[in-house]
Amino acid sequence: MIVAVVLSAGESSRMGSPKALLPISGVSFIEEIVHALKETKVGRIIVVLGHHAEEIQKKMAHLPVIFVVNEGYAKGQLSSLVAAIRSFGPHEKVDGVLVHLVDHPFISPILVDQMIDRFYESEKLIIVPRYQGRKGHPVLFSRELFPELLGAPLDQGAKAVVHSHRDRTLEIDTDYQGVTIDIDTPEEYRRYLGRQ
Repeated sequence: MIVAVVLSAGESSRMGSPKALLPISGVSFIEEIVHALKETKVGRIIVVLGHHAEEIQKKMAHLPVIFVVNEGYAKGQLSSLVAAIRSFGPHEKVDGVLVHLVDHPFISPILVDQMIDRFYESEKLIIVPRYQGRKGHPVLFSRELFPELLGAPLDQGAKAVVHSHRDRTLEIDTDYQGVTIDIDTPEEYRRYLGRQ
């Protein structure tokens, strides 16, 4: 089973309000992402919360997800991924985690399924989508990397693990621009969603 992990614990300081709750196509970022992931082969969806956890969880209680609260969210994104991995039961058959960021609201179910298929076919440790030469999200990590992710320096994030396994990383080229669209500021929000 592949578990999707949506990281939504940050302070959204540059945006000024929780990015998870920003509207897109009549729903929130988090709802848009979860609806897309529900159409894929992922076995379960975990949403990691931190800043504004109570508010977001209350508003999103209807979603078919498991919420994990990362009390140490200020330590960075990797601390949230660590919280998700630590939430797995000892006997759960988790083959890998598909990590997605809440500030990347555009997600393609077709691409996610392609990544999962290629993960099992290729036996690579990391699967990354690439648009016009730029790597994007989500990123799929094999369970073989869980010990490294759990032990990596929090200030470096998962990038340290990615860099040390370049030879066992598969990059999938896609014409779906959404993999690289990261909405962190009100300006970026207006640029990508102002016409909605």
